[in-house]
Amino acid sequence: MTNFKYYKISKTKRIRYLCNYYKKNLYIVFLHGFMSDLEGEKPKVFLKYAKKNKLGFLAIEYSGHGKSSGEFTKGNISKWTSETKIIIKNIIKKNNFILIGSSMGSWISLNQFRYFKKQIKGFLGIGSAPEFLEKIMWKKFTKKMKTETKKKGIYNLKHGGYEYPITYQLIKDGKKNKILHKKIDLQIPVTMIHGSKDTTVPVSFSRKVLKLFINAKKKLVTIKNGDHSLFNKKLQKKIIRELDLIF
Repeated sequence: MTNFKYYKISKTKRIRYLCNYYKKNLYIVFLHGFMSDLEGEKPKVFLKYAKKNKLGFLAIEYSGHGKSSGEFTKGNISKWTSETKIIIKNIIKKNNFILIGSSMGSWISLNQFRYFKKQIKGFLGIGSAPEFLEKIMWKKFTKKMKTETKKKGIYNLKHGGYEYPITYQLIKDGKKNKILHKKIDLQIPVTMIHGSKDTTVPVSFSRKVLKLFINAKKKLVTIKNGDHSLFNKKLQKKIIRELDLIF
């Protein structure tokens, strides 16, 4: 059984997280994607890896996701970034860490460089999707969909068998969190892994992330025929091999 914990951010907000404590060791911080949670394979595989290598581990479930408190429709990139910052600050404290961002998690990860530049020792992105709200989602909305979103404040978007409640405040907040023009001057390993057949987020997004790092040891790994989720058993081993190279 996975040992989840909760961190109380305020009287009404509790954020679920998964953690493996080490007082002075390097940590892995895993940040999941949009409308995802900590029940999937990725956090479990990375936790197992951390334990095997005697590394600290932290995975965070943003408000409105999974079993964290809050409504998804009231969340946005600013809030999820802030929650992540608070939990890293209080759980990891002064320890150094490596970020692993899955899809939207890469956007949240990039935002953490503002606060923890000296502590971040590496970054691994999986199907990275910074600025996806405007550059992918809003861009594909028809005029009718945009009008409804603005008028009602929400649009229920059906995609891949799921329904995503997209609020106008979420779209507007995404525009406030533009990150793809902000250079990051750190000599750290940065690896982007992306599926060549990712129909949700193009590989160009991972290339854009790599361009942000001006002195990093950069690498793009394109998975042939890989989709957006990138996590079957074979790919897990490939991603873990890339993680090994970061350490």
